Amino acid sequence: MDKFINLFTDFGFKKIFGSEPNKDLLIHFLNTLLNGKEKIKDLVYLKSERLGKRKAERKAIYDLFCENQNGEKFIVEVQRVEQQFFKDRSIFYSTFPIQEQAKTGKWDYELKAVYMIGILDFSFEDTKEDKLFHKVQLIDVETYEIFYHKLTYIYLEIPKFDKKLEDLENDYERWLYAFKNLHKLRDTPQELQDGIFQRLMELAEVACLTKKELGLYQESLKEYWDLDNSIDTAFMKGEQSGIEKGKELGLQEGEHKKARKTAEKCLLKGFSVEETAEITELSLSEVQEIAKNLGL
Repeated sequence: MDKFINLFTDFGFKKIFGSEPNKDLLIHFLNTLLNGKEKIKDLVYLKSERLGKRKAERKAIYDLFCENQNGEKFIVEVQRVEQQFFKDRSIFYSTFPIQEQAKTGKWDYELKAVYMIGILDFSFEDTKEDKLFHKVQLIDVETYEIFYHKLTYIYLEIPKFDKKLEDLENDYERWLYAFKNLHKLRDTPQELQDGIFQRLMELAEVACLTKKELGLYQESLKEYWDLDNSIDTAFMKGEQSGIEKGKELGLQEGEHKKARKTAEKCLLKGFSVEETAEITELSLSEVQEIAKNLGL
């Protein structure tokens, strides 16, 4: 067991950023990403599950969904692995807090800003090697001026961050370093002993978790490893067979339950039923059943 929790596990991310007593960390992190231009003084956590207008419509389940003091909405997502239509999914997710602002009766269509923030444990295939921060807004393609300021997508390609502790220059880089390396540290380094980062290190120490929290973290960590191993194995076999997405995992006796857990994780992270079936080697009908049980 590592000394500090892994921020890319479900438990680790929500332990640090997803609870009311610790919202100062999320506020600090978001303000850092926004460069101080849209200062967040307070946040309210909202229900993370958004339903369609009709029962049969697809719903969205966010990692975190919150609102600042001005009514602006923030969707924060941690994404472990790349999926074929990840950008499309981001756009789809952002439509829920937009549509929910509609008012009955007379309404002038004024909207509050919506921010979609993706913290990625992978790199986009179509971006420059040295570009890890992406801020995307609607622009006029001829003048390159921002056409609409109230819809913003921010993506962080964490694997591209390669600075060492002694080279960190600001809080933005300290957050990037924490996402990539926190669980690898054996002690609290001098560079992370001030202000909000001291709080981060104290909250992230595995030894300080309650017995119940430790059990939840171990389960979350196991899912992290299982998914990681499944994806690595699948891509390795895909390369060997010349099929880009080939996923042939030999499930051994007694591993069926683990495969179903991995399937749930994949589906909730936006993988299609077909991709999930290939990754886990479960039958298409069984994955469809799991998706139905999850309401997807």
